[in-house]
Amino acid sequence: MSQADFGHWTLDFELTVTDLRKTFSSPSGESIQVLSGVSFSAVAGQTIAIVGVSGAGKSTLLHLIGGIEEPDHGGIRLGEFAVDSAGRLALARYRNRQVGFVFQFHHLLPDLTAAENVSLPLTLARHDRRSAMRRAFEALDRLGLGARASHRVTDLSGGEQQRVAVCRALITQPVLVLADEPTGNLDSISGGLLAGDLISYAAARPAIVIIATHNQDLAHRCDRVLRLEQGRISEN
Repeated sequence: MSQADFGHWTLDFELTVTDLRKTFSSPSGESIQVLSGVSFSAVAGQTIAIVGVSGAGKSTLLHLIGGIEEPDHGGIRLGEFAVDSAGRLALARYRNRQVGFVFQFHHLLPDLTAAENVSLPLTLARHDRRSAMRRAFEALDRLGLGARASHRVTDLSGGEQQRVAVCRALITQPVLVLADEPTGNLDSISGGLLAGDLISYAAARPAIVIIATHNQDLAHRCDRVLRLEQGRISEN
């Protein structure tokens, strides 16, 4: 891939998270501080595992980095883009063009085929439908799902569905991929294949891939392991 394919992104861009804090209110009105000063950085080509017990704030951290939720305090910067202070339209463009999300429960549209699901981000970005579908078929083929591209996702196994979700997340060639427990419902073989997909993508794009996971095997395959505990990050 040539330098021109990266738009304004250079090969040495960095994600910087500084003193990130987030508090939620419980149903009883109690304030619960989930993140209490999270700071770390990552560079292009790195895969980072975020580990910690359930409820530690891993999903919240990904949502803040991805611009889905707003921090109470702190900074998030990807390259020259300040996520924490961006307006609604700028955040929408950021999520659509620069970030790929992989969720534990797929969030695929059941009435569509695998290829149609994968092509959706391109269609929403106003790409020609024929071109979007061609790229979707090519992406699925690269992940070994070419023969399943025209099948409805409800006819696919759990592992195949999650790999379709990975294809959808990567179809726009994002520079940042956020994966929330992507192997949580998969067997060891399917989970290993999916982990390989994400790690290979990080190196090839190059991109930053951040994976929130309980899977120790997956965590140890990443370049770095960050532990989220009591609202703070430490590096293993």
